[in-house]
Amino acid sequence: MNGINSMEELSSRLTLTADEASFDENSRHLPVKITEYFFSLINPNDPDDPLRKEVVPTRFEETTQTYEALDPLEEVNHSVTSRLIHRYPSRVAFLVTDLCPMYCRHCFRRRFTGTFQGPATDAEILEAATYCGNHPEVTEILLTGGDMMTLTDQAIDRLITCFRDKRPDLVIRLCTRVCATYPQRITDGLVEMIASHRSAAFYLMTQFNHPRELTAQAKEAVAKFIDHGIPAMNQTVLLRGVNDNADTLEKLCNGLVASRIKPYYLFQGDLVSGTEHFRVPLEKGMAIERELRRRLSGLAMPVYAADLPQGGGKVPLCQAYLEGNDGNGTWTFRTPDGGVRHYRDPIQ
Repeated sequence: MNGINSMEELSSRLTLTADEASFDENSRHLPVKITEYFFSLINPNDPDDPLRKEVVPTRFEETTQTYEALDPLEEVNHSVTSRLIHRYPSRVAFLVTDLCPMYCRHCFRRRFTGTFQGPATDAEILEAATYCGNHPEVTEILLTGGDMMTLTDQAIDRLITCFRDKRPDLVIRLCTRVCATYPQRITDGLVEMIASHRSAAFYLMTQFNHPRELTAQAKEAVAKFIDHGIPAMNQTVLLRGVNDNADTLEKLCNGLVASRIKPYYLFQGDLVSGTEHFRVPLEKGMAIERELRRRLSGLAMPVYAADLPQGGGKVPLCQAYLEGNDGNGTWTFRTPDGGVRHYRDPIQ
């Protein structure tokens, strides 16, 4: 896979800003890695290009706040095998690999991603699959990382087969950013192989953060899954300077729906070390959520949510439209447009 893998290569392709040029790639930070495809989407003449901000590192990654952590969601403490995280009762996440075609600078799993541990071994896969087989309360698994699509078709086939052998009823979420970063990876053969494992549902979980990422190639890659009966859902990260305004997110969400992709989550940035410069203040984020709720249909509206630190789990972040009741069964609501309406409970 061709791409940019060092600051030296990057500086030969872009005129770096002072903040970008000051990034020390020899320190223990997420490596530099940008696919040629994604780089082609960047406007090289705009230092504030939103797609550039997603992939070009800056010195701000080297600043850590006291309230940040490399593992704010406490995934390590919730790991039941070397690669399997069981943080919610009904679902688990399996770290297929730490490798990605491209490393996004806002990555929340930077404690693991890009650390050159490589794909899970057959023993690690079997250990995780056996755990799922012994825990019927687990109904879903997220195949994540890193990006599972960095594996070969054959390795993905073996991975899915192992989990299906132990739990044929297990719903599998295919978590990947490849459709946005390296859509050429998604071939007919890959999708046909995945879809051939028919015992339970698959869901494709994408990450598109900006409408310019929804190119013809990206939409075609997602369409291969949808055309084979695998629904697509998108998880966007709210990022300062990238998509932190209602106009951008409205265009993105409507574009996703038009491409048969359900906007699922709009995530507030996690408290991950070195990512404060990407995080949007909650007050602004909730104001954007209110405006999106006014503009978008229910189909196009994602859930604005935060994954709370110390393993607290996901909580929705939205305005409460219920304002109270009169004690006699009449409830008062504030409408998204600011009006007031009343709802009456049944008399008996």
